[in-house]
Amino acid sequence: MSGGGGHGGHDGRRKKHEEHEEHVNHERWLVSYSDMMTLLMVLFLVLFAMSNVDQTKVILLQEGFNQAFGTNAVLQGSSSVLQSSASDSAGLDMAAGSGPAGQLTESEKALVKKAVSAAELAKAQTRMLAAEAEAQNLSEAEKKIKAALKEKNLEGDASFTIDSRGLVVTVVTSSVVFSGDSAVLRSGGQQILDAVGPTLKSLPNDIEVDGHTNQLPVPTRNYPSAWELSTARASAVVRYLIGNEAIAATRLRAVGFAGTKPLISPSDPRSVKLNRRVEIIVLSDLPDDTSSLLPAAAESI
Repeated sequence: MSGGGGHGGHDGRRKKHEEHEEHVNHERWLVSYSDMMTLLMVLFLVLFAMSNVDQTKVILLQEGFNQAFGTNAVLQGSSSVLQSSASDSAGLDMAAGSGPAGQLTESEKALVKKAVSAAELAKAQTRMLAAEAEAQNLSEAEKKIKAALKEKNLEGDASFTIDSRGLVVTVVTSSVVFSGDSAVLRSGGQQILDAVGPTLKSLPNDIEVDGHTNQLPVPTRNYPSAWELSTARASAVVRYLIGNEAIAATRLRAVGFAGTKPLISPSDPRSVKLNRRVEIIVLSDLPDDTSSLLPAAAESI
């Protein structure tokens, strides 16, 4: 009997335990319902607030901030509300200057002007900092190339400058580098490129090689004109950097300018020699409005 009773008591406890585990809260839907009602209330409050905005002032503020930040994204989310009725069209007309009603007050205009000026100043400072950092990197590359040239006693065969394009290494194409009317690199030119090459290879920048001839109208025998000669000399330098210095071809390009971009005035007697040159340019990848600051940034460092 005691054994049977014990067994029955055990089944009873198990049944109560199972019933407890199977209990389901049928009121959980109230939580989701209350969340939905809260979101709906917030939505209606936002719509109500937007319907009471001074639409013309929002448009004027949007124009001011768009001018400051160079984007149409500022306050753009309200455009559909502002343009959804005929009364909004009147607000647009007032914003364009057809009447005094709805326009910004003088203090509000001053705030917008201040915001525009501050944003422009911040952008200018950001561009200058980027230009200074780039100029510093280019200056370090210049120092390395100069040291390599000095080690080979070639420091007088190249000059350096930083302009809006990047670091410009100018090599005068005298008889040491190329013979007259020739695009074949001589041993002296190869030595210069051997000194310049390792630093160029270590940089991430793309490289442009520009060929220039002087302004003398001397007829060429091996090339149809100075255009082909200047381009052939630039190409010879590019081929040497690829084949002998193992610089990736995808980083290089050759350009010929004939005598259209003289380094010094053709009236200067030195121009006959100095304008006949090859320029190896370590190109900056900064945007144009920032790379234009590179000369000033280089002077500051």
